[in-house]
Parts: sequence; C-alpha cells; structure tokens
Amino acid sequence: MPTAVALTAALAVALSGCGDVARTGRRTGADASAEASRDGAVRAAVRRLVAEGDAPGAAALVRNGDGGTRFVAAGVADVRTGRRIHRNDHFRAGSLTKTVIAAVTLRLAAEERLGLDDSVEEHLPGLVHGQGNNGRKVTLRQLLTHTSGLFDYTTDPALARQLSTEPGRTRTPAALVRTALRHRPYSAPGAEWRYSNTNYLLLGMVIQRVTGHSYASEAKHLVLGPLALTGTSFPGTRTALPTPHGRAYSGEDGARRDVTAFNPSSASAAGELISTLDDLSRLLTGLLRGTAVPRAPLRPMRDTSASGGQYGMGLFPVRLSCGVTLWGHNGEINGSYALAVATPDGRRTFAYRLNSTTRPTLSAETSLLKDEFCPGQ
Repeated sequence: MPTAVALTAALAVALSGCGDVARTGRRTGADASAEASRDGAVRAAVRRLVAEGDAPGAAALVRNGDGGTRFVAAGVADVRTGRRIHRNDHFRAGSLTKTVIAAVTLRLAAEERLGLDDSVEEHLPGLVHGQGNNGRKVTLRQLLTHTSGLFDYTTDPALARQLSTEPGRTRTPAALVRTALRHRPYSAPGAEWRYSNTNYLLLGMVIQRVTGHSYASEAKHLVLGPLALTGTSFPGTRTALPTPHGRAYSGEDGARRDVTAFNPSSASAAGELISTLDDLSRLLTGLLRGTAVPRAPLRPMRDTSASGGQYGMGLFPVRLSCGVTLWGHNGEINGSYALAVATPDGRRTFAYRLNSTTRPTLSAETSLLKDEFCPGQ
C-alpha cells in the first residue's frame, strides 16, 4: 500500500524459485521457441528472487495476446508445512486497490454523477481543513493523480507504531484522514506530484457520498462484476484471507513473522483489496481494452501530464530500455508485495507476487520485466 514511486522511473521484476511451471495455449515454430526462451528467463528470475530476497515464495502469471498463459511458482507459500504457491491463491494486493477506485471514479464521472474538477469540499464539506489544508482548493482530479499535496497518513509516526502493535484494530477512513490532516500539506494543491494514500481514502469517501453505497459495493457493481473478477474482494474489517491461500510474512529486522491475519481497515480505499494473479491480469486487460471503463474516460488514467510523466489515475507507466512502455500498478501491504502490468492494448499482461512485505530491488524487478518484454536484450 505505501508506495508506487520507486517503480515509476524504471520498473523491474525478478522472480525466483525452484518452481513449477504451468502453460495453457498452443504455439508452433518461432512463437513456441520465443515463449520457451521467456519461460527459461522467468524461471531463472523467480529462483533468484526467492534465493536472494526475504520472501519465502514468489509466483508470476503471464497472459499472452492469444489468450495462452504461463504460470511460474517458486519457494513455498507456508514455511511450516512446505505448501507451494498455487495459481488460484488469494493474497493482499495493496495499492492495486487504487486502480479499481480510479476506474469507479471515472465511471461515475462519465455518468456525470461527479466531476473531476469538483472540489473535495463539494462532496465532503468541512472535512479537509486545518494545518494549511483546504478542501475547497483540492479537486478530485488532484486526488486521482496524487497532486493534492495532502500528507500521506501511513507515514504518521504514531499511527505507524499502532499499526505494528495493533494489527487487528479497526480504523475508519474519517479517522485516518484526520491523522493526515494533523500535518501540513507537502505542497499547495496542483503544485507537485507526491504519492499519498490519503488521496484514495478521500476518493472512497466521495464515492460513498455520491452513490449512497460503499466504494466496495460500487466497485463490485461497476468493475469486479463486469470483468468477472470472482477471486477479488474488499474484506473491510475481516482479518482472514479467503481460501485457498498461503501465509504472509514480514521480514523486518531479519526476523520472519507470520502476519497473515490483518485488519485491512487501515488501508481502506487506498489498499484493502484481496485478489489473485488471474484476476489482476483480467483487471488490466479489461481496463486497457475499454471493457471496464469506456475509452473516453480511460484516457485520463494514462494521462501523466500532471505528474511529470510518473503517474496517471490509478495506473503508472513502466518504460523499459528496449522502448516498450507498460501500464499497471504495484501494491505493498502486510506480508504481501504484488505488481501487475500490461502492454498499452491490454493484450499481454504480467502479474507477480511475493508472500513478504519486503519488495525486491529495483534492478531485480527491471531484470524480470526485460526478460519477459525485451527478450534477448
């Protein structure tokens, strides 16, 4: 949940594991040879990720333009039992929640139920004020693009300590926003780009105010349902993962802890989503091909002009050295790190996950993406 910033400049993925590979779809000739080469590269990267990182296990899913898929798993999903990671395992997707919330907001804008240039004050009167914060000057567009200047509540020191010691405690979005508003903004609204989870907390509250339904309900109606994302859910205050699932681990201070049980209310619309690799793949395909969001509203999702090329609305670009640009998002939350990206037409997707809070190095991530999308370079 905390950040996507490190990935926006030169994203990379490395998966490691001595793991199993499953393929669907048939290929012949040159296509089969190219896919076999990519398989080998991804398998090697998966092994490195587990061998060199803090995660006990990793998994990746590639969906090709013809509908064929390749699944790679490495390491273990449960260090106690030795269970391997399964393709349909559920896991916490963290800030990939923002991709769904942005899609819902843009759908509502397309239906003229809200305007992207509406102020936060119009929808949440009296909420954003104090310490130099002014909801009359912050727009929904700025929330979507992380240009509001609002402080990121997850970096509040007192809250960070509480989240570490009280993982089961329920927190409301309004309380989390008040935590952010105890701090002065990073900048004036629209002055600069800075990733802040507070932005999407507020968008979740706006969705509820506009529709009369929770953001989770609207997401299910407008995005998850139409795309048949049956493995994706908003758990609210539920601490358990749906079955099937492995375990989730924190590797802080060199001590591995099982953090599978977690109350995600502290993440809310900024990062509470639970999903699967298949669903994250279908989410990006549905968005980029105009299935979940009509093409006109989709354009702002990939407009990075407000952020200096770093972030659109719930999506960010990943520019590889071979000239390929991918679109997607990452997510980091207790015991889980995930990334899902796709080609601009949504035909080829790559989703991977680790069962640890600790993300891989940028060079490792870049290496994996180049292995898949820039073969031979």
